[in-house]
Formats: sequence, structure tokens, C-alpha cells
Amino acid sequence: MSDDRLIVALDVPDAVQGLALADTLGDSVGFYKIGLGMLTGGGLALANELKQRHGKRVFLDMKLFDIGATIENAVRGLAKFDLDFLTVHGDPHVVRAAKQGAADSDLKILGVTILTSLDRGDLNEAMLVAGDVPDLVVERAVRALEAGADGVIASPREAEMIRALPQAKDRLIVTPGVRPPGADLGDQKRVATPASAITAGADHIVVGRPVWKSADPRAAAQAILDELSTI
Repeated sequence: MSDDRLIVALDVPDAVQGLALADTLGDSVGFYKIGLGMLTGGGLALANELKQRHGKRVFLDMKLFDIGATIENAVRGLAKFDLDFLTVHGDPHVVRAAKQGAADSDLKILGVTILTSLDRGDLNEAMLVAGDVPDLVVERAVRALEAGADGVIASPREAEMIRALPQAKDRLIVTPGVRPPGADLGDQKRVATPASAITAGADHIVVGRPVWKSADPRAAAQAILDELSTI
């Protein structure tokens, strides 16, 4: 049986390649992330294929942001696909609207705190409020959870602080920016290993390039699963 703490990101160009990767990984992986980059490459069709025909869990990573009415309508439509997780920006008005849209489904709404590819310099460039990144992540997590989010997206470095929050009781923490020891960091700046992310309080880790760019994706995924099995 697969360990659903591992979510493999299908950050490949289109649904055909995504399905081929899922076939390669087979029964070892039961949970997949489909992101915005594949939306025009058949991402929703792939999500439906994986969920309905292959029995996989699916995390749709859209990071939605708009006015409340638009968010509510978009989420209501996406909820019809019977998916598991959906990301929206963690702003309270967005979270509240997304929860309204998902109200008649089992879809879990996850609020994005601060992208794991960003650091303080990036936030300065975007003219975002001053402060240390971990503190801002925790504050955004509090506000998203108080607005009703089922969980939050945060880097492994902030997972422990978020898990300690009273607002995080029985809520999900999902961590991208996870890299096995020795893996290329790519564009990620706030990273940790799979085991350390789970130990810090994450419920799920998201790993993409270290799996799909590997010469042997199944072996790469299995190495991560082996690491998780020790926790």
C-alpha cells in the first residue's frame, strides 16, 4: 500500500506525460499534485483520470486568487471533479469564499502562506509588509485557518511553528520545497528533507523534480518512501 504522506507533483508539460509517469510509479504512489502549469495541457482531464479510473488521490494546486464571488463559483465547479485538495491564496476573504464553494463536497481547501521559492528580498520587491519570513508565514497561516481553511501550504522550515498553533489542531500542513539529501534545490529557497519535514509537523510532503527528472522515477520515489517509513 502507498504512503499518502508523499504527494508526487506531476509538473510535466501535459496529461499524456503525467499519466505515463503515474503508470511508471504504479502502486508505490497514491497521491498526485497537478499544478497550474498543466492546466492547458489537459490537467483537469488527468485529474479525473487518476481519480476515477486509477483510484489515486489528487491535489489540484491552482493557488486561486480573485474576488469572493469568482472564487466561490470557481471552487464550486472544481468540486464537481471529486478531488481531494485545492489550493487558494491564504487571504481570509479568498479562503472564506472557497469554503463556501466547496461546502457540498469533501474537497479540502488549503491556504497558501508564502511560496517556498520566495525569500525576504522577493517580498521586498513585491512591496509586502516588513518582517521575517517565518513570522509572516505563521501569521498568514493563523489568518487562513481562522477563516476556515482545512489546512495550509508552508515550507518545511515553518511547519513546526504552525503545528504548535492552537488554530492548527486537526488541520493539515502540506509542505512543498522538500528535497531528498543531495538533490538539486532548483528554484526552492526554504527546503528540508522528507523525514525532517514530517518530523516538524507536516502531514504531507510534495516532491516533484527529484522524482520525475530522475533516470529511475520509481526508485527515486521509493527512496523517499523508505525514508518516511523510518519515522
